[in-house]
Amino acid sequence: MASPERRGALPQPGQYGRAARAAREQSSAAPSPGTLSRRGLGPEERGRLALNRWRGDAGRARQGQPPSPTAPEDGPGTIAVVGHSCPLYPRLLGRDCSGRTLQSDDAVETTAPWSRDAEGRSPVSHQLGHRNDGPACTPVQRALLALTIPLETLQAVKGRMMQAMRKGLSRQTHAQANVRMLPTYICSTPDGTEKGDLLVVELCQSHVRILWVTLLGDGNQSPQVMYKIFDVPGDITQGKGEALFDFIAQCVREFLAGIGSPQHHLPLGFVFPFSCRQTQLDKAELISWSKGFSCSDVEGKDVVQLLQSAINKQELYNVDVVALMNDTVGTMMTCSMAGEPCEVALIVDTGTNSCFMAEAQQVEIVEETSGRMCVNTEWGCFGDDGTLSDILTHYDQCVDQESSNPGEKRFEKLVGSLYLGEIVRHALTTLAAEKALFIGSSVAILRTKDVLKTQQVLEIIDNEEGMAKARRALEALGLRPSERDCCRVQQICRAVVSRAAALCAAGLAAILSHMCQSRELERLVVNVGVGGELYRHHTRFREILQSVTGLLAPECTATFLPSVDGTGQGAAMVTAVALRLAAQRREVDRLLAPLRLSRTDLERVQALMRQEMELGLGQESNANASIRMLPTYVRGTPDGTEQGEFLALDLGGTNFRVLVVRVAQDGIRMASEIYIIPTAVMQGTGEALFDHIIECIMDFQLKQDLMDQVLPLGFTFSFPCQQLGLDKAVLLSWTKGFSASGCVGQDVVQLLREAAQRKQHLGLKVVAVVNDTVGTMMSCGYDDPKCEIGLIVGTGTNTCYMEEMRNVGTVEGEQGRMCINMEWGAFGDNGCLDNIFTDFDRLVDEKTINVGKQRFEKLISGMYLGEIVRHILLALVEKQLLFRGKPCPKLQTTDIFQTKFLSTIEIDGLALRQVRAILQDLELQASFEDSMLVREVCQTVSLRAAQLCAAGLAAVVEKMRENRGLAQLAVTVGVDGTLYKMHPRFSQHLQQMLRDLAPNCTVTFLRSEDGSGKGAALVAAVACRGAEPQGQPLLPPPSPQ
Repeated sequence: MASPERRGALPQPGQYGRAARAAREQSSAAPSPGTLSRRGLGPEERGRLALNRWRGDAGRARQGQPPSPTAPEDGPGTIAVVGHSCPLYPRLLGRDCSGRTLQSDDAVETTAPWSRDAEGRSPVSHQLGHRNDGPACTPVQRALLALTIPLETLQAVKGRMMQAMRKGLSRQTHAQANVRMLPTYICSTPDGTEKGDLLVVELCQSHVRILWVTLLGDGNQSPQVMYKIFDVPGDITQGKGEALFDFIAQCVREFLAGIGSPQHHLPLGFVFPFSCRQTQLDKAELISWSKGFSCSDVEGKDVVQLLQSAINKQELYNVDVVALMNDTVGTMMTCSMAGEPCEVALIVDTGTNSCFMAEAQQVEIVEETSGRMCVNTEWGCFGDDGTLSDILTHYDQCVDQESSNPGEKRFEKLVGSLYLGEIVRHALTTLAAEKALFIGSSVAILRTKDVLKTQQVLEIIDNEEGMAKARRALEALGLRPSERDCCRVQQICRAVVSRAAALCAAGLAAILSHMCQSRELERLVVNVGVGGELYRHHTRFREILQSVTGLLAPECTATFLPSVDGTGQGAAMVTAVALRLAAQRREVDRLLAPLRLSRTDLERVQALMRQEMELGLGQESNANASIRMLPTYVRGTPDGTEQGEFLALDLGGTNFRVLVVRVAQDGIRMASEIYIIPTAVMQGTGEALFDHIIECIMDFQLKQDLMDQVLPLGFTFSFPCQQLGLDKAVLLSWTKGFSASGCVGQDVVQLLREAAQRKQHLGLKVVAVVNDTVGTMMSCGYDDPKCEIGLIVGTGTNTCYMEEMRNVGTVEGEQGRMCINMEWGAFGDNGCLDNIFTDFDRLVDEKTINVGKQRFEKLISGMYLGEIVRHILLALVEKQLLFRGKPCPKLQTTDIFQTKFLSTIEIDGLALRQVRAILQDLELQASFEDSMLVREVCQTVSLRAAQLCAAGLAAVVEKMRENRGLAQLAVTVGVDGTLYKMHPRFSQHLQQMLRDLAPNCTVTFLRSEDGSGKGAALVAAVACRGAEPQGQPLLPPPSPQ
């Protein structure tokens, strides 16, 4: 197979005719890219040789010289790239075979029937393709004009084809579509690693071909093929379906016997060229017979199963039918063997069809929504609804009426070689009746169907021998053609074939533009596999197809790859790819299985969470619980009566905020400022740190004109603390880069008060210290009184909720409720979750600064999910399942795969090319299939995280429901955190699983806005709210200063 050669920019439509004519007038020595390959020359030299020789022959013809005897006819090895300025017609009409101009009134210039001058006009006196029946046109001119389609009409045909394709893809309109867009369930193209022995059964019109194909895993460059052909008896095609499939199975048995009856497992691909309703790669129901077959008891049945049953009757139990396909799909697959995938295929033979790799989410009639799937367009029926009526000629109508299926396959009857000879015959018959041809000859023979074969038409259009071939063909029919008759016949033949090529190009351009749009590309670069005698052996058809495709889809660069044995080797490739994908799927599923939690797994996690909660609440058992269940001394949530101005501090990292929050009946208004804590202060003395904080508070109050007021202050302090009162919290340890001395083991509120005294800031009234989880609950509680749970799912994860005081054994008191800070990130630190920890989780844990700690958090939070994915990807590479097993040095870097990549990769509708771009930024060269697998890994890891979070939350809400003796609990969860807010599916998965695990709880999720700032102020507001109507204090008074 020749290597693809990219070509230059496309000519503009208005320049096309001039470009073509100029190209023909150039010297044969002028260098230009070409399409033909010659051994011993580089691609550019081979191209120049081919095109220059072609141009030289055209020039010699115009000068009356004989053509070069070595002028090549493009063969099946040709690879052409759309985009080169080559002529469609080398001024053929109106000249004889020697290039001499005929002095005739009906000589018509058609250098490029789709070209226009600078003003958009056709370069000929009559607009080509315009149905002009006026007296200025001779009968031959009228015929030629009727058979010529202008560019704007071809653009319209392309648009109609795209509309018909969309109709076929839509679930709502598929049943009424003429272009059926049938899913093939082929979701990948060969990658060159396929190897092994494969059987192929190809059912043809008059024979069955059995092939043995051996692939060597060498890029599929040298498949080894053996085959045998078995003639099908005539009675078989008209008899019982069982007899047909028994005959095929007997052919398989005889073929295998002839090569030694191999006993190892033999996967079989079945080429079945009839219309089927395919629901899996190995399941397809016959819709209707055609091509002379009418076997009984087959329509509506699964033909794969019928063949498998017949094979089993022959006791060939090692033969397994794994795939069914048609020849179009096989063509695409055979052309994917050169390292680059082929994603479009086109058949132009007795019939015509196409297929392409569509975005799976657009194929609405199947459940698959990710990746791509090959769609068989069945475009031969395009126009059956009348959409092509404006381009149909009287000759086309006659051909259709004489066919076995009038009104059907209208597009195929314009393009397929089965019909081209008949179109020409009807055109000649009409012209003879108008006395424009064969004057003095009896033309009755032309009224006989099929007397003029398409092969003769294709020979007649040949530059060199066409006129002579025309004379011989006409004389064989008993006609006595003049030289002018022969020229006119050649003109008609060329017009019919050129129209077929142009219409085929319009259909192909529709597919290319659809692919470009659906993939959201500015330019599509794609390989197009082409099969069929009409394309392979006829230069004119190829040139027009390629050039017009480029004109109609200028945003696409298509490389045309001639197919070799698309039905045989193509079927083997489909089968091999199916086997490769099935083996990979088994291995991927095995590797990901530990991360895919069952309902039973999650119910067990829920039960363990509940058990650990009870231990954490107990006075005696608290020390042994992995969940600390820390009392916060927050005894109520906002009820809407809170009013006034409050200060809030939010300290949790290198920046901290000071806020003033004004709570009124009409809502909450806030002003804030962010202050930086220098590293020297973070790591200096505790006095210096808290002095800096007080200085920032004073600066803020001064700017806000609050220096003369004493405002209640809520302090969000997001470091591990043991809280001894609402306004008393002992620091257990610093994190996040802080190491200020003299603070651990001290009450942070008292440290803040002492700093205020040192700075003589007497207007500081700290009434509450909280963490961000409690702040989130309080912030959402102001908007929804039912909010009694706070949830953080971001870099870390935690939950708090309102527990009955009677159950809080670590605090005195029996009445009312208290918010409990669960610190559930440490759930499992005692080993109770070891059974759901995977090897990947252990690898992540071993590289953290707190090995064996915060085990639950390391399964859920954003800090760790990217690392889990990275370790899974490394395992897939090692098993040759990803990136073709090539080493990925950058993937070895810790934290290189950030959790934000999961959120981006899992966005619904994100094109896989964007996934590939993300991976390429990480220096990972990902194929389309690699991108799909990476997305699947991300989805698996994030789904597990959401489900585990749901299991923990289910334990919380079920405990609250049972505490209150309710049959049904309605509660709101205030939630914050980047993972919950930014990941496209996390919240959906969490809520769905929570409904499943806690069906007696109706849980509403409310996203928090500024829980650490506004929430802290609201804690202070509730503390200052006063007593409940019953006289019970909602919150204990602040500890004495």
